[in-house]
Amino acid sequence: MSQQNTSPHGPGGHGDGHGPGHGGHGDGHTTGHHGEGAGEGHGHHHGGTQPDWNAIAPLLERQAEIASPAYADAAAWLGTLAPAQGVRRILDVGSGPGVVTTLLAEAFPAAEAVAVDGTPELLARALARAGARGLGARVSTVHADLPGGIAGLGRADLIWAGNSLHHIGDQRAALVEFAGLLNPGGLMVLVEGGLPTRHLPWHIGIGRPGLQARLDAVIADRFGEMRADTPGAKDEPDDWRALLTAAGLTPAGTRTFLTDIPAPVSPVVRELALAHYERLRDRFGARLDAEDRATLDRLLDPSDALSLHHRTDLFHLAADTVHTARKG
Repeated sequence: MSQQNTSPHGPGGHGDGHGPGHGGHGDGHTTGHHGEGAGEGHGHHHGGTQPDWNAIAPLLERQAEIASPAYADAAAWLGTLAPAQGVRRILDVGSGPGVVTTLLAEAFPAAEAVAVDGTPELLARALARAGARGLGARVSTVHADLPGGIAGLGRADLIWAGNSLHHIGDQRAALVEFAGLLNPGGLMVLVEGGLPTRHLPWHIGIGRPGLQARLDAVIADRFGEMRADTPGAKDEPDDWRALLTAAGLTPAGTRTFLTDIPAPVSPVVRELALAHYERLRDRFGARLDAEDRATLDRLLDPSDALSLHHRTDLFHLAADTVHTARKG
């Protein structure tokens, strides 16, 4: 997965880079939601340089941990679709540092959970996290480039692809391959879409109101460019139910899970919001008009009373949509 791998974020997660409909998570799944560097999630560097994973990994973990209650709810819901004792092997595709891998292992106590990613440093963190939670005997890792490495992942009863499929050029073909790995009755789970993450109200007292909506538009444009630049990219509508059906699977339900952290936020959430807006300024500042760039500068200036460092109206609100389908 060094060039076409599956790690988000996000964020998350959820590394950064969910699609334009979502603002994290994810895990390294980019809980960096799209808003946190669309298409720039861990491992997805189409023509770019690799980041310092030892520096970024703690941020990815904190992003994913914030979304953990929502992902735990999602895992519990999956347990109603795939009886826990019947799930013996799980693939977490685009695992990042393994936050969701451990949640899935806890939700399905009879299963081996396999973290699949293209970044060794993040896989090492996934193993360390599993060991710290007493899951070391049931969590393993696979270092793989996707889509080329899909066939080597082995059979599974549940495949979780968290904000990772959109980093594969031919999503339709990849889903067919994933479906081929599922055992009869197995469950394919896609975390794709949702809503852009929100941190601030419409009127923030700086610049023109509606800053986040304009940032969303810029991020959506960048996401479209990322998709177009992905090797082997196919222009495929985001009709996940239709794509799952075309892969020979039977849709089993779709639900959206909310991460809702109201103001006042904890220091960790504030730190993540600062990192989010720093990435936006660094990556997308040139695409904004002068007034919005100046607003971002003020939001990031610790000496400004209206900056993110001091605001009492800062919150974190995100929604992740989970699509499922079963193999007959």
